[in-house]
Amino acid sequence: MAWDFAGLKRLYRHNLLNDVIPFWEKHSIDRECGGYYSCLDRSGDVFDSDKFLWMQGRQMWTFAMLYRNLEQRSAWLDVARHGAEFLKRYGRDGQGNWYFSLTREGQPLVQPYNWFTDCYVGMGFAQYALASGDEEARDIALHTWRNVLSRRDNPKGRYNKAFPGTRPTKALAVPLMLLNLALEMEGILPDDQLQLILDDCRREIMTQFYDHQRRITWENVAPDGMHLDTFAGRAIIPGHGLEAMWLVLEAIRRHGGDRKTIDRAADAILNLVEFGWDKDYDGILYFVDSLNKPLEKLEWDQKLWWVHLEALVALTMAYAFTGRKDCRKWFDRVHKYTWKRFPDPKHGEWFGYLTRRGKRLLELKGGKWKGCFHIPRALYLCYREFERMEAEPPIKE
Repeated sequence: MAWDFAGLKRLYRHNLLNDVIPFWEKHSIDRECGGYYSCLDRSGDVFDSDKFLWMQGRQMWTFAMLYRNLEQRSAWLDVARHGAEFLKRYGRDGQGNWYFSLTREGQPLVQPYNWFTDCYVGMGFAQYALASGDEEARDIALHTWRNVLSRRDNPKGRYNKAFPGTRPTKALAVPLMLLNLALEMEGILPDDQLQLILDDCRREIMTQFYDHQRRITWENVAPDGMHLDTFAGRAIIPGHGLEAMWLVLEAIRRHGGDRKTIDRAADAILNLVEFGWDKDYDGILYFVDSLNKPLEKLEWDQKLWWVHLEALVALTMAYAFTGRKDCRKWFDRVHKYTWKRFPDPKHGEWFGYLTRRGKRLLELKGGKWKGCFHIPRALYLCYREFERMEAEPPIKE
């Protein structure tokens, strides 16, 4: 049976524009103090007014990206501007580092210890600058980019708790996030600088973290790429690996790459989904031990919204690139599980956290870690792939 690209396209677009985005437009905008609320309960009521800069940067990115790439709705650009002005005024310390969190009014709460905050805020300002033409936003994006690069080898800086030199490790999250940010800086960075960092990140991911024997990605490795027989060294986070692989494919689509890398990325996507799939209760586990040993993380068996969304994006892109039937088979399986359990037909938006058996663990729609980002990004990216494949179906294996 042929895949219904048109039907899938309508489903993902409709949910994005009529369910998810309206929820955040209605409930998350702080009209008095600026910025966005991210801690929203099931119906959209605010249960904590602190502002986490991950969420501020991500939401600014979402609305600016949709304005640039989907529809030029002035209301979307206004939402992005609302976040940008709040961050410009309150978000940085004297050295230009972005705080982790602020009070509702903009007073610093948590020091700028988190490198990923800078990455997400940088993404937000890059997209907003491109959408609005705001030169100050462009300058902030460039300054943040340089700051991110300067901290690449020691993201936590003086806030790092690890004892230096005893067991050095590298985390997949660093080149993954840098690749993500670099793709968002396209149009702001000079082309030669952009190409260098894209090539460097892809090379690091596919040589240091991609396992050529097992065809999966490791979360943490030694500096020489060797695997460590420790909690962190054995841990596989399917969601991170899936996100890394679709970002590699996206970089290839925009800037070129070889067929071997495409096939390896598709292999990793399929193997990560299968490796993380819960054989007893379905869904993708949050953490998996590569040797099936006990896990350190107590939340290892939860089923999270973002993990399943990264899988849907990765499988859709892998099918668009390769036409492999197993990509389509796994997409159908993940799609069925995801759409049955995460969307909330009563109040809109999606739930984020399920137990291993697929029951809702939390009723919230947003919090310290969940905001207006993974769901709209995935819905948009899948919609985009279905639209492309409707116009030009992939060549099947």
